Amino acid sequence: MSTLKVNKLRDTAGSADAITLDPNGGAVLAGVTTVTSVKVGAAVTISESGIEASGIGITCASINGTQIGGRRNLIINGAMNVAQRGTSSTSTGYQTVDRITTTTSGGIDNACTYAQVDVASGTSPYTNGFRKAFKITNGDQTSIATNDYVYFTYNFESQDIANSGWNYTSSSSFITLSFWVKSSVAQEFHGYLKTNDGTAQLYSFSTGSLTADTWTKVVKTIPGNSNLQFDNDVNAGLLLRIAGYMGTYRTGSLTQDQWAAYNSSVRYPDFTNTWFDTNDATLEFTGLQLEVGSQATAFEHRSFGEELTLCHRYYYLVGSQARDGNPSYTLGLGALNTDTSAFMHFSFPTEMRATPTLDHTNGANYYRFFNDGGGVNLDGAFTIWNPTLVQSFASCTLDGNLTSGGAVFGTFNDNSAQLGFSAEL
Repeated sequence: MSTLKVNKLRDTAGSADAITLDPNGGAVLAGVTTVTSVKVGAAVTISESGIEASGIGITCASINGTQIGGRRNLIINGAMNVAQRGTSSTSTGYQTVDRITTTTSGGIDNACTYAQVDVASGTSPYTNGFRKAFKITNGDQTSIATNDYVYFTYNFESQDIANSGWNYTSSSSFITLSFWVKSSVAQEFHGYLKTNDGTAQLYSFSTGSLTADTWTKVVKTIPGNSNLQFDNDVNAGLLLRIAGYMGTYRTGSLTQDQWAAYNSSVRYPDFTNTWFDTNDATLEFTGLQLEVGSQATAFEHRSFGEELTLCHRYYYLVGSQARDGNPSYTLGLGALNTDTSAFMHFSFPTEMRATPTLDHTNGANYYRFFNDGGGVNLDGAFTIWNPTLVQSFASCTLDGNLTSGGAVFGTFNDNSAQLGFSAEL
């Protein structure tokens, strides 16, 4: 058997070497070379059909440490599409975008406005499929106190983290937080993750320095820690909180991007107050995603209907005249206990997280009831009665007489009338 020994190969009509061989058995190919198949060792073949690997060649673990398909985002309504209660409010708490609750200090000079807003076309979030954002508009703060603050919170059920597939007590297992943020003022903002079960732990992070009026994607890869605990229950086990401003009474020296025991007096580094001190400064968020793994994958866009169903576990809006635009929008059916008192029955579209509370607006003639051709208004407020995870009754007193023992048909009767059930964390 003969061996041909050369170090270069060139076409007879060529002016340059096409293949250069080195003494170690390697080869350098000039230009663009097409092959039908390349063998890498004994396990991997690269061909036009893709990459074929025997054994453990290419796995989810080697790409992201976990699954890369299916349901990934542990945050509900991260695209900010669902806003059952309304699209704008100056009140704190759960008021606009579902699953987002807001908090401000009682001593601020002017209330902030919280709103669901449109994402402008041509921006990076828009081209990535986002159409809605959650927006905080700062009021005119004429003075700054050490205990002033503005922030929003997302609460996770403990069981959702415990069953997520994250090995949260291992420092080699990760979750990844990602979101889009835009500020009208150029500065850095801060947030944190906090656990509630066992000994509370805190993971503080920064958005980095933001350019004014420019959407920025923030990605944080977060390891597990042996001190973390998440009980397998429906209570709040983890919260995500991001602040527009936090006064010095809760800031101080701490190391970001690592877990540490929660200290209620030092939750963030010291804040720049430019945003808080600027009248009508804005801060917007969309694309909130928390997923198991060490890499931020593309946002998991879910349909509006799917997100709404997930939100119904925490809040179910029975109806709102302002939303539905009809003065005779149906409140529901019930029965008269006496000629001046009624019971309304409500079935929930999905099982709620916990026994709900009644959430409704009330005012003169907000609701009207009909029976045997007659109609009277609600006198006072509804009272929740015998609630369960799947249904509830609400009782009320009427301002006139209907036929006792008969059925009653309730309607909304004012643009401010709204009724729902809440099982929020």
